[in-house]
Amino acid sequence: MTDNEFTVETATVAADVTCPDEPRGLVILAHGAGADRRAAILRAVGGALAARGLAVARIDLPYRQDRPKGPPSPSKAARDRDGIREAVAELRSAAPGPLIVGGHSYGGRQASMVAAEDPDLFDGLLLTSYPLHPPGKPDRMRTDHLPAITVPTLIVHGRSDAFGTSQEFAEAIDLFGGPVRVLEVERADHSLKPDRSGVADLTADAVDAWLLPAAAERAERR
Repeated sequence: MTDNEFTVETATVAADVTCPDEPRGLVILAHGAGADRRAAILRAVGGALAARGLAVARIDLPYRQDRPKGPPSPSKAARDRDGIREAVAELRSAAPGPLIVGGHSYGGRQASMVAAEDPDLFDGLLLTSYPLHPPGKPDRMRTDHLPAITVPTLIVHGRSDAFGTSQEFAEAIDLFGGPVRVLEVERADHSLKPDRSGVADLTADAVDAWLLPAAAERAERR
């Protein structure tokens, strides 16, 4: 299998795309708050997904397109969500089959909010290190939109993640409006330590075994 790798640069979309021969679907991934589309976790997970026959697009959110460093502005989060929508519109034709969207931490959170706001925009949601609450502040749960998420959702969670405990995630998944699976990664914090935790292959295996078939079933029903 030969991968076709290319970059997409438009006025609103910046993406690195890996497209295997005869892809089985497309995964669009957004980065965390302090990173960009070249983040280690996105490259590791994206590579493992591509090895299993999925096209993968790693995107820069609008705030990162504006400046190379620095965190996102909470007041402009809606623009980042619009950036995900624009990436879907620009990249959807890169591969047939189910469309899965998600990302790491902040990027995954914004993708989850898009899934809640536009339930028919894509077929599955992949969240690595979803920031369930700020570290040390479990009273500030980021769960209000979860009941509106109806697409199949895979959450990849490090057991040592300060943004949410295993018990908190076990309680949060009951709030989702669609099917959810949680993949727990041992000896991993919020970064998921892709260089030594094995998270990339674990995630790709879970996508292959459950999320992709569930997303394909949802796509067929629409």
